Amino acid sequence: MNADSHKHLDLPLLSLPMLALLIAQFLSALGDNALLISAIALVKSQGQADWIPLLQEFFVIPYILLAPFVGPLSDSFPKGRVMFVANGFKLGGASLMALGFNPLVCYGLAGAGAAAYSPAKYGILTQFFGPEKLVKANGMLEGSTIVAILLGVLAGGMLADHSLQAAFTGVIGAYALAAGFNLLIPRLPPEHPLNHFNPGVLLKDFVAALLALWRNGDTRFSLLGTSVFWGTGSTLRLLLFAWVPVALAISDNQTPANLMGVVSVGIVVGAVLAGALVSLEKVNRALLGGLLLGPLVLALSLVGNLPSTVLLLTAIGAAGGFFVVPLNALLQERGHRSVGAGHALAVQNLWENLAMLIFVGAYFLAVRGGMAVNALLAIFGLVVLAGIAALAVGRMRGTKQN
Repeated sequence: MNADSHKHLDLPLLSLPMLALLIAQFLSALGDNALLISAIALVKSQGQADWIPLLQEFFVIPYILLAPFVGPLSDSFPKGRVMFVANGFKLGGASLMALGFNPLVCYGLAGAGAAAYSPAKYGILTQFFGPEKLVKANGMLEGSTIVAILLGVLAGGMLADHSLQAAFTGVIGAYALAAGFNLLIPRLPPEHPLNHFNPGVLLKDFVAALLALWRNGDTRFSLLGTSVFWGTGSTLRLLLFAWVPVALAISDNQTPANLMGVVSVGIVVGAVLAGALVSLEKVNRALLGGLLLGPLVLALSLVGNLPSTVLLLTAIGAAGGFFVVPLNALLQERGHRSVGAGHALAVQNLWENLAMLIFVGAYFLAVRGGMAVNALLAIFGLVVLAGIAALAVGRMRGTKQN
């Protein structure tokens, strides 16, 4: 490992490079979420509402297939330039979907761009900041992302109900602006330069990084925790499109999109609380948020009015933000010191997207099997509660042994 790979710039949290990263991430995430709502509206307009879970599956499959390669590539080039190229894939997927190509394939192309974008956007934080600033920096990046998610789903729902052409135009514009801000991020030295691209070697290195991270108690805890969180979140946002017409008797695209935005507001609150109350030394405090997720989802299956729904979804978001932000910071810091931040985040992407594939796949099969949506939501809450409870028990036992 290069001796310089552990160095960081120790920038102020509100430095110009960080602002460029935050704006680029905001615009890219805005496009991502408006594209999801636009794609859902598109397949519904084509009479293919049963494709909605498949959109998510096509999006995450590139994350899984590319996981061995995007981390090393992120570590081998200036991360801002990696983000620029990845944005190009997202822009291409949105443009082709707007032109009438198969929405599943186009959304998969956007997923390939997102897979390459993710390790770069998080990995660059370890080059900007030292460990003492990482949780706060993650909170800022998550905050930027969540505000973008909020605005993206709101704008996507509003525009898609009005005009699909307008919705796709907005998505393409957001990606184009994000690419411009990617170019304003400083060209930092690569963490681990590659002498040549050898897929076999990269796959072997990825497996070695995966095993190294799994053997470490801290990184294993982070990988499992964030995977459950994203599996939960990806399934919940699809469930809202099926649950809202049944529980609230509202059948437009705007209402479930707005409720996704409510979850995002809650995540911002949770991220801020985590930045203030959870350090890497006290990372087990994050389990409190995780343990609340299952009961809150279970409670959602029992309500039938909009105010209660908004309250519960805000609480779900806050619990999730409080849980996931410290775990992200933990993985970045431990991964940066061991296998490289890009490698660590690529392994994280594999775990998280396998969880999403499994969770969403189970949801798709349950819907195809005719399960009532309220029963499905209740079972989903129980599964999340059991999963995070098991994780908490394992973590506390491991902490005591150490």
